[in-house]
Amino acid sequence: MSWLGQIRVNEKSNQRVASVLAYLAHGRKTMGSNLIKRKLVVAIDFKSVAVSVSLICLGSSALAQEAPSLNLYGVTGLIDMPSAESAPDGQLTGTTSSFAGTTRNTLTFQISPRLSGSFRYSIIGGWTASTVWNGYTFDRSFDVRYQLAFEGRYRPAIAIGMQDMMGTGIYSGEYLVATKHLSPKLKFTGGVGWGRLGTLGSFSSGFGTRRQGVGLGGVPGFGAWFKGPMAAFGGVEWQTPIEKLILKAEYSSDAYRAETTARSIFTRRSSLNVAAVYRLNNQVTLSGYYLYGSELGISAHFGLNPRKPAHAGSLAKAPMPVLVRPDDLGPYDTGWTDQPDGPEILKRNLQIRLKPDGLILETLVVSAQAVEIRFRNVQQDAAPQAIGRVARALSWVMPRSVERFVIIPVVNGMATNAITLSRSDIEALEHAPEGAEEILRRARFADAQSLTAGALRAEDLYPKLTWALTPYIEEGLMDPDNPLRLDFGARLAASYEARPGLVFSGSISKKLFGNLSQSRRLGGGKLPVVQSDFALYHKNAGPAIEYLTVEYFFRPAQNLYGRVTAGYLGRAFGGISSEVLWKRVNSNFALGAELNFVRKRDYNQLLGFQSYSVPTGHVSAYLDMNNGYSAQMDFGKYLARDVGATFGVDRRFDNGWKAGAYFTLTNVSFADFGEGSFDKGIRFTMPLSWITGTATRDDGFSRTVRPVTRDGGARLNVRNRLFELVSEYQGDRLKRRWGRFWR
Repeated sequence: MSWLGQIRVNEKSNQRVASVLAYLAHGRKTMGSNLIKRKLVVAIDFKSVAVSVSLICLGSSALAQEAPSLNLYGVTGLIDMPSAESAPDGQLTGTTSSFAGTTRNTLTFQISPRLSGSFRYSIIGGWTASTVWNGYTFDRSFDVRYQLAFEGRYRPAIAIGMQDMMGTGIYSGEYLVATKHLSPKLKFTGGVGWGRLGTLGSFSSGFGTRRQGVGLGGVPGFGAWFKGPMAAFGGVEWQTPIEKLILKAEYSSDAYRAETTARSIFTRRSSLNVAAVYRLNNQVTLSGYYLYGSELGISAHFGLNPRKPAHAGSLAKAPMPVLVRPDDLGPYDTGWTDQPDGPEILKRNLQIRLKPDGLILETLVVSAQAVEIRFRNVQQDAAPQAIGRVARALSWVMPRSVERFVIIPVVNGMATNAITLSRSDIEALEHAPEGAEEILRRARFADAQSLTAGALRAEDLYPKLTWALTPYIEEGLMDPDNPLRLDFGARLAASYEARPGLVFSGSISKKLFGNLSQSRRLGGGKLPVVQSDFALYHKNAGPAIEYLTVEYFFRPAQNLYGRVTAGYLGRAFGGISSEVLWKRVNSNFALGAELNFVRKRDYNQLLGFQSYSVPTGHVSAYLDMNNGYSAQMDFGKYLARDVGATFGVDRRFDNGWKAGAYFTLTNVSFADFGEGSFDKGIRFTMPLSWITGTATRDDGFSRTVRPVTRDGGARLNVRNRLFELVSEYQGDRLKRRWGRFWR
């Protein structure tokens, strides 16, 4: 008898019965039917409720390793001095501390088990006589430290580090430090320091004379590192019988000469500092200090680890189980292929199965033994999870004779990767201890071929209009004149997909209130003003066109991807941007090229342009490395007509978190560049799914923090660059998250 999608369970198989019962137990009801009678298999599911969680309260899940306490500089340490301990791998910590009229705000990231980096924004009172901000000085600084050795039974932990390694050098210093537990609750730290950390009780280091100051802000202080006098520091830390309370004491080697001798910011009477540290939970720590015999200080530390979810478990709905074919009916019947409308019925049923998981069927090609499906993922935050749910849906819909599943994710109309899976493997390995790994080992990956003639396209996909009206917050972080500026308003965004790969989109915003327009850091160098005038784009009180573009995405050849974007590309520039990317499916290396011709937009952000125009272009190399690290290098011409290269390193976590840093050097001298000397910054992305525990494609919170916005090294900010679009479904990025195939 010819049949399609008929539900039958082999009673001899406990696994199969358990699969169906597990599916029904998750609040889903099905109507099994024979597709020849044109009845549909329907799943009813209940939408999970997203839970909003503040960062301060994300401490419900314990870290596998308790983070060591931090010092006033926001790095692992005693009180004002560093220690030799490392935070847990991936730990991200924000610190604010205050004493003697100085506030230090620090963001520290444990880049790897041994390497950490910090960015600090300090507000120093009484440093200058300026009347701006009542004499406060705003200082930006970078730290880096490396763990030379971890603590062993007899060996102390040893670390080397540099603080304020470039820029004004107000806090410039280097150190070599060791930390050892004398008992489970008592540990000792001792070390030697240079720079600020070598100014009290100092002796000659023998490493050369230290150059005072480091010149222009933002320039690495090569002439000062580990040179000049050095001094010893040390201290103890005791975990009290009160579980959450820690006491510290230290001898500081920082004489604070600039604050006490050159300026009367405070009086230094002692080198002994003491502190009480109280852990509210694994993420929030409060500390109080008595410093240098004259000052009281406080600090608050807020930490989270991207490797640990905000929820103890997932709030996402459970997937449907694999429907296992009965094995007691002899050879699989292929008579269903003679049914003229059979493929259409399969297509409709598959659409119904995919929709609850946020998966959209694009095309379907089915034969007696194989099926090829092209789909779009609009909900699942992990590519393997989307692929796994497509495979489950196919097991419910496809006739028993269909053994080979070819699953092709589509992004902006571009097919990214053809994943070939065996249906028998899917049936056999769903509950296997290493089922996901074995599926990955047996799967075949190849570049997607051209669409087969006669492929069935899903109806009502094109054209499609989507829109959203939302509030927005746009912030300016680390402005040299103000640590935080904010704009609040409303944004209307819309997208019209005319056909596969052809997208019209735009965004209009209306500022309600804010102070981004008050920044006074305009120009400052000898370059054309292309980016440092961002404040002028925020003075517009009326509606502003943020972007208004037409985009076309295409596959020009095997392993090649293309994009053309035209229109108002962003707040400041409009024109045309084109890009091509070469990337093989199983490779972690890619090459790209981008060519743009743009003109500067009017400050009112409507339809007009200014006179400044420039062609820009870059060639780019991308490399995905082990453990989620990736590197990118871009070489070419920037918006201010300078020529150079941008180097960036990022770390991606399996849950979607991303953190990294970049810098740009061009043929513009540090003096001509102006304040900051060259472009650099840190960037991070916190996905919304990590906060809510539910599956979503929303990046959530993504920001780039620069010490100062200048015009050198400014690259066109265009949406939907190709590498980030397609790499999620290829190479190690896909395979590293393959454990979520069965989720």
